[in-house]
Amino acid sequence: MKTADLYIRVSTDEQADKGYSQRSQEELLRKYCEINKITIRKVILEDHSAKTFNRPEWQKYLLELKKYKGQADLVLFLKWDRFSRNAGDAYQMINTLRKLSIEPQAIEQPLDLSIPENKMMLAFYLAAPEVENDRRALNIIHGMRRARKEGRYMGLAPIGYINRIDEAGRKSITPADPMASVIRWSYEKIAEGVFNTEQIYKKAKEQGFRGTKSLFWFAIRNPVYCGKIFIPKYKDEEGRFVKGQHEPIVSEALFHEVQDTLDGRKRKPYKLKIASKASLPLRGFLVCNSCGKLLTGSASKGHSKYYSYYHCFDGCTCRFRADVVNELFVAELKKYMPRTEMVDLYKQLLIESWNDQTKHLHDDRKQLLTEIKQMEAKLSYIRDLLSSKQIDPSDFREMKTEYTNKLEKLEAKLSGHKDEPSNIEPLLSKGIDSLLKLDYIYETGDIEKKREVISSMFPEKMTFDGTSLRTPRVNEAVNFIYMIDNELGRNKNRTNGKYSKMSCQVEMRGFEPPASTSLT
Repeated sequence: MKTADLYIRVSTDEQADKGYSQRSQEELLRKYCEINKITIRKVILEDHSAKTFNRPEWQKYLLELKKYKGQADLVLFLKWDRFSRNAGDAYQMINTLRKLSIEPQAIEQPLDLSIPENKMMLAFYLAAPEVENDRRALNIIHGMRRARKEGRYMGLAPIGYINRIDEAGRKSITPADPMASVIRWSYEKIAEGVFNTEQIYKKAKEQGFRGTKSLFWFAIRNPVYCGKIFIPKYKDEEGRFVKGQHEPIVSEALFHEVQDTLDGRKRKPYKLKIASKASLPLRGFLVCNSCGKLLTGSASKGHSKYYSYYHCFDGCTCRFRADVVNELFVAELKKYMPRTEMVDLYKQLLIESWNDQTKHLHDDRKQLLTEIKQMEAKLSYIRDLLSSKQIDPSDFREMKTEYTNKLEKLEAKLSGHKDEPSNIEPLLSKGIDSLLKLDYIYETGDIEKKREVISSMFPEKMTFDGTSLRTPRVNEAVNFIYMIDNELGRNKNRTNGKYSKMSCQVEMRGFEPPASTSLT
């Protein structure tokens, strides 16, 4: 009487689609052994794919056979696709089992493998499930590509989104707060270029970002967040982006601006440090007047407490008491605070200055339109070259990809470009109110707020010579207010009533029309 081991394999999708339950397989195998007077030694239950033999239970069984030979004569299974769905692996495994004196056999597709002609039928039985697997995989690939071409995001929703299924059973993703708001804030901060990405990641963690640094980089690089779906290259089709059906978290213009910042095409002169001691708010803003290096800061222990200093390094002896410099900066800050009674005048003059400085917006739009037309002309030209066989298809695809990417970026910038300058009056009113109490905001704010005030007021670094602070440039709007306050103060005190820094140009009338002038 022969002895057999029963091998029962099922995968989740097969159990759902075809009803290949383990109990039904075991029942049929036991009935076969009963009819044919075969003794059952053990039953191996497997829940794994048959694409390879790297299956946990099969590997344990194979190890047992190698260790204890002659325990069984047969290994029985329902069909050959229960054994394997890969013809090459199956032939190799059959040879391995025969060396161990074990004969594999499918009870519903019985074959006497000692007869050479039966190997042709075995090839068919093994190839059929492999073909089925390949066809299923191909259908999945085509289905996913079709879904992507229609703008549907496939797979698990990225951070900031959640998966949804509508009434028709279609899957989609939608933004989910608060994570979506944190990602939007991160994009805006990176585009400003004030802080580097590492510091913004740390602040995003404080605001509730749940994820690693690599996940954060994935989020700020993923075009899904601006509403784009990437279709990867497949055969003769080139990889490209399509407009997604989901709601974007950021605009295309903001996304491309962030990519330019990350790639180094848009860099600010320097990055500020968020982390700084409360006693050293000017660290990173002061330049050594001896060697030109950026001053750092630290605290030194005195008799009873610690004293903070701004100082240089690498042998330079430049060193200043931090409290002295900080007090001097507050005194300088108060000079730039506008007078309450002159608020309306400030608003009017700043609006004039804003309108004058935003005249170039229309020219920028024209420039973008011109560049878009040039890029479209290049695409049309290479198509003509391809049709006339003057360039190779591979060169055409490479150039088309390059031009298409540039065209998409230009169109994104154009979509985010405003035709008319925005109305700044509401924003200006709020800004003037903040300027009226700027010293209060600075002195009562935390270290980050203080550094924001410093960077907005003084866009370039300052120098301290021991008695006074100097900077090559002050914020234009604040400097304008300071100039008005100075001139009005001089006239009120009757110290200087003849000269003014404001324009007092008088135009000569003649044959040609006068050139336009502005107070700013």
